[in-house]
Amino acid sequence: MTITVLGAGSWGTTLAILLCSGGHTVTLWTYKQEHAKNLQETRLNSEFLPDVPLPDDLQISGDLLSSITRAEMIVAATPTQYVRSVFEQIGDLDLSQKIIVNVAKGIENKTLMTISEIIEDCCPSVKRKLQSILSGPSHAEEVSRNIPTAVVAASPSIETAKRVQHAFLAPHFRVYASSDLRGVELGGALKNVIAVAAGISDGIGFGDNTKAALLTRGIVEITRLGVAMGADQNSFSGLSGIGDLFVTCMSKHSRNRYVGEQIGKGRKLDDIINEMVMVAEGVPTTKSVYELSAQYGIDMPISTEVYRMLFEGKDAHEATEELMTRDVKIEL
Repeated sequence: MTITVLGAGSWGTTLAILLCSGGHTVTLWTYKQEHAKNLQETRLNSEFLPDVPLPDDLQISGDLLSSITRAEMIVAATPTQYVRSVFEQIGDLDLSQKIIVNVAKGIENKTLMTISEIIEDCCPSVKRKLQSILSGPSHAEEVSRNIPTAVVAASPSIETAKRVQHAFLAPHFRVYASSDLRGVELGGALKNVIAVAAGISDGIGFGDNTKAALLTRGIVEITRLGVAMGADQNSFSGLSGIGDLFVTCMSKHSRNRYVGEQIGKGRKLDDIINEMVMVAEGVPTTKSVYELSAQYGIDMPISTEVYRMLFEGKDAHEATEELMTRDVKIEL
């Protein structure tokens, strides 16, 4: 296939390399012209993926329109809060025959839209049945080193999901297919909020018991909201649910866990974000989840306390005490 990857961060670059290895004709687009020139000249994305050379046949572009026009598949790898600004630029193009694969994980703040909804809002010609998401426990730092990884490709059309599945398959990159676009989108987005909570726990100095409780009760919160929003409950037991939750809460590569860890150590959110090169999707998504839980009337105590710690300056120890002393309940 002829495939364009929008976004030359660590994940977009990793997937562009992966797709090249599968024999596809791949273009990697970056919005910064100077970044495109640097990638072309050095064949290395030193800012986001150092020490991983770019294949000779990977095309680099700073021209969005030409990159989109010739592509059969578009992989959206820009952070959630920038998806709209990118797709608004191509809203007048005929995208009705193109498969759109989102690989970012978040929910837009102002609209509370998932990424597939943002794309459809910006590009009326996009067909719902050709929308897809690729998600699961998949840090770029490991996939780029050919460490065995499993993810899921989801689309309302199982035929589209299977096309995406086969496009990305590699000996070290196993892809499952699903028809639950909604659930896979939400699983990837919502778990980032719990990952921030897990990081806060690490930063305070709590132990394995605490983190196990956060993961277990966190997936309950994720499932509650996801089902209320129309997702299949089973998806949250899969790779984009408990699988992605586990890796994001535990891994040294997790930007969301790192942000939480620094909060737990007493640092201010603005100072943490300002020093980071890459985006921690869980921070803006926490705002969206807080509003969605109110909108749908869903009890999400962990997510609510994360919101209060990030945006209202609540003390982490106080938040922990309130979680631990809530009214007792039956587990299931």
